[in-house]
Amino acid sequence: MTEDIKKIRDNIDSLDNELLELLNKRAQQAVNISKEKQKSKGSDNFYNPEREAQVIRRIKELNKGPLSEDNICRLYREIMSACLSLEAPLKVSYLGPEGTYTQLAAQNHFGSSVLSMPYSDVEEVFCSVEKRDTHYGVVPVENSTQGIVASTLDMFMRSNLRISGEIEISINHNILSKSNNLNEIKKIYAHPQSFSQCKEWLDKNLPKSEKINSSSNAEAALISSKENNSAAIASTVAAEIYQLQTLSKNIEDNRNNSTRFLVIGERDTEPSGNDKTSIIVSAKNNSGALYSLLEPLSKNNVSMTRIESRPSKHNNWEYIFYLDLIGHIKEKSLKKANEDIKREASLYRFLGSYPAVANKKNVK
Repeated sequence: MTEDIKKIRDNIDSLDNELLELLNKRAQQAVNISKEKQKSKGSDNFYNPEREAQVIRRIKELNKGPLSEDNICRLYREIMSACLSLEAPLKVSYLGPEGTYTQLAAQNHFGSSVLSMPYSDVEEVFCSVEKRDTHYGVVPVENSTQGIVASTLDMFMRSNLRISGEIEISINHNILSKSNNLNEIKKIYAHPQSFSQCKEWLDKNLPKSEKINSSSNAEAALISSKENNSAAIASTVAAEIYQLQTLSKNIEDNRNNSTRFLVIGERDTEPSGNDKTSIIVSAKNNSGALYSLLEPLSKNNVSMTRIESRPSKHNNWEYIFYLDLIGHIKEKSLKKANEDIKREASLYRFLGSYPAVANKKNVK
């Protein structure tokens, strides 16, 4: 080892000492905040999505490199997650089983210091939060190639939970197997959506293999881990969990494949400075009703980023609309637009205002 390398390593050791001291000082401040919150609001009000969004946004603006924006965000998520765990153990439910993309979304959002719990379907995730078995839940709501997740939107019609955050992940599918040889694969397990997203690759590389649907790609990986000459379409994280070989990476037909997830909880979220608001509405059954319903948005200069329609469960040929709007409900223009929409709608449900997604994560 040269003298120059030794000197650089000594500098790194010195910086590590400073970092450790600063991290523990930060953690102590988190404990102090927790004590103050317990005095004023009660012991269970310890997680603030808007505050975390503000911290991440500020750190991104201050970052001058060489660490990338993505790496800085990931580091600070883990720092905040570890500090939060000193205040109280945060419990988060997600659409399981272990190894799903929803679990990865939850980890990206909350960090790895929370207690995460898998549930078998979207309804169970909602119920876990409603019953206060968990503080928050994470559910998929939209895929860029397959569209909306109907079960999630339908649950918002039945639940009083609020949206407190969103997560967007770029998804890459992989072929996982116990085998080391792609030519040995006789059966492939995957969620039906993943089969459709990887059709071209499968037709070209495994045209004779039997395709068997599973409830999730994580379940597919679990099944494949117990069978010879079988494979699963899943993430590399599932490969680690179920000890499978990755035979081929990034097999999706569309490389712009991404999924959006929502964080659900009991509380309303305060403004973060960069927010979205989601509502569900239904138009009255008369001519021009939908136009009248949406007109307040343009009158109040409110931008709409998304509108989805779903058949009403109450009346035939009646539809409800799921809207994503830019801004927070406490902002004057959006508040006025929502009041006008509420007057025009035959049904109105406020789902929540929450920090808009900060950055998209790549998951392989």
